[in-house]
Amino acid sequence: MKRILVIEDEVLVRDEIAILLEKAGYQVDKITDFKETSRQIIKYKTDLVILDLNLPGETGFQICKNLKSASSVPILILTSREQLKDEVYALKLGADEYLTKPFRSERLLARIENLLKRYEGRNNLLEKDNFLLDRNTYTLYIDGNSILLPKNQGKLLETLLMSGGSVVTKEELSMKLWNTFEFIDENALQVNITRLKKVIREAGIALEVKSVRGIGYRLKGSDLKDKDENKVNEVSRDEE
Repeated sequence: MKRILVIEDEVLVRDEIAILLEKAGYQVDKITDFKETSRQIIKYKTDLVILDLNLPGETGFQICKNLKSASSVPILILTSREQLKDEVYALKLGADEYLTKPFRSERLLARIENLLKRYEGRNNLLEKDNFLLDRNTYTLYIDGNSILLPKNQGKLLETLLMSGGSVVTKEELSMKLWNTFEFIDENALQVNITRLKKVIREAGIALEVKSVRGIGYRLKGSDLKDKDENKVNEVSRDEE
């Protein structure tokens, strides 16, 4: 069953979409708290995102940009904004479809079905500048070569890529690796991070894993906006 994530702040519209999708045979997840929305999305394993533009906190434009910088998941914009400039801007940020409200149920379902077919087999790939990461096998594809990463290194790279440049806490990384952050030697995490840095360096990937003292780690690169820079400066400084 395909999973769809609905990001819509108007409760009645959100529920209407959810009911429509469930009747059509989709599994539906909903964002209802719009604090750090982009970070919330990372926690969901979804096949498609339906995204409103007028949201509290981060705008739909910001979310679209952040999500497309970290994932290949298809995004369908569903909004009341009818101006051509908004549609063009959203598509330039990576949105795959743009529909305006009020919408016809048949049209929305048809666009969803079309997008899912187009992305069949691609939702397991994380795409960055010159490489791909297969999230199922943790195989790294770069410059015509493939590198099978050890499971822990693959999980770390996947999580850091999905953050889009934001800081990922040590607890979040430990949970990803070992499904718990209790009774885990912090040195074990550091060892895995060190090994991942070596892989990134030897593969020629233009990204760097940075340590944020007392918090965790983040990826830094020319294409990643340091979204947590102010937060990092307030709390700590980079160790490396």
